[in-house]
Amino acid sequence: MLQVDWLLNHMDKCNLMAEWLYREFSYEFAHQSLAHWQEEFSAGQRDGRWKCLIAMEQDQLLGGASLAHDDLPDHPELGPWLACVFVHPDARRRGLAARLIEGICNHGKEAGFATLFLHTHSERDYYAKLGWEVLERFEAWGKEQWLMVRCL
Repeated sequence: MLQVDWLLNHMDKCNLMAEWLYREFSYEFAHQSLAHWQEEFSAGQRDGRWKCLIAMEQDQLLGGASLAHDDLPDHPELGPWLACVFVHPDARRRGLAARLIEGICNHGKEAGFATLFLHTHSERDYYAKLGWEVLERFEAWGKEQWLMVRCL
C-alpha cells in the first residue's frame, strides 16, 4: 500500500533520497561531495530547511519532494521553494510526483505561506499543468532554467 509521510519519520531513507537527488541534479552539486550533501539534507530534515515529503510502498522509497527555505542562490529574497522533486524511474507514471507536489503545497498553505517558488530546466510544461506560472527564464549551471511561482 502506498504511504506518503515526512522523511523525518523515516530517517533510514534519508541518505538514499539525498543520493538520488545528488545524481539527478548533479550540476547543482558540483561544489560539494555526496557525503556533504547527505549531511546537509539530513540536518535539513531536523531543522526544516529541506522538509521532505516521501512516497513509500512496502517500506521501499519511491520518491520525494521538499519544502525548502532557500533553493536559488541568485534569488535569496524569494521563498519558500518547492525543491528536490524526484520519483525513482521504476515508480513513475503513477501520479506520485503530482501527489507529493500537492502535499508540499498544502503544507505550505497550512504553514501560512501565500506562494511557493520553484526552478526547473526540463519540466516547465508539467508544472504549468499543476498551476505554476513562469516568472522568468534564466541561465544557471549551464542550462536554461525557468523560475516559476504558484499562489497557494
